[in-house]
Amino acid sequence: MKIIELPIEFEFNGQKNYIYPSLIILNNELTLVDTGYINFLTLIEKEIFKNGYEMKNLKNIIITHYDVDHIGSLYDFKEKYPWINIIASEIESKYICGEIKSERLVQAEEMLENMPNEEMEFGKWFIQQLKNLKHVSIDEKVHDGDMILDNKCRVVATPGHTSGHISLYFPSLKSVITGDAAVNENHELVIANPHFCLNVEKAEQSLNKIKNLKAENYYCYHGGKFIL
Repeated sequence: MKIIELPIEFEFNGQKNYIYPSLIILNNELTLVDTGYINFLTLIEKEIFKNGYEMKNLKNIIITHYDVDHIGSLYDFKEKYPWINIIASEIESKYICGEIKSERLVQAEEMLENMPNEEMEFGKWFIQQLKNLKHVSIDEKVHDGDMILDNKCRVVATPGHTSGHISLYFPSLKSVITGDAAVNENHELVIANPHFCLNVEKAEQSLNKIKNLKAENYYCYHGGKFIL
């Protein structure tokens, strides 16, 4: 078993940006963790091909949490590769399948009410991005401590950024896939943008929780791989 990061380059507001979805390879089967923004399917496919793997072997997609940069292309993946098993926490599943209005949309709409004029345009755009997300049903709902992927991966509840956020711990690889529970910023593990945290105190607790796992490799969606 191994984990590789998929550096996805894109432009945002005229600036070059990266996200780093993870690809888990286990017994010739692939598991993708998070799917980028809307219309990122092709970008992610290219990176998977570049690493020598084929999409026909993509068995699972794990979603760490409901955010536009993590679930944007989930619908496209499921439509193109209908056999894929989609895994998420029970809490996030409700937002992803559309059973409940997402926390992020509620937060964005509340923030818009008090937003200064110069930020209003971005606020409206962000809300529209969230509304454009297509709902997808979740095949497998997981909880803190669950062992998945042939018992090689432990689900770690890491609330704060969102309430149902999960990270993934691989004891045999001494590795954690962090989602947005930790970002690699200036060679340090820190919480993701506090402005988007639904509960900063819980986010700090979750960051400490995954640091206490004493892993050697932290695969951060923002900032890339962090090696202790």
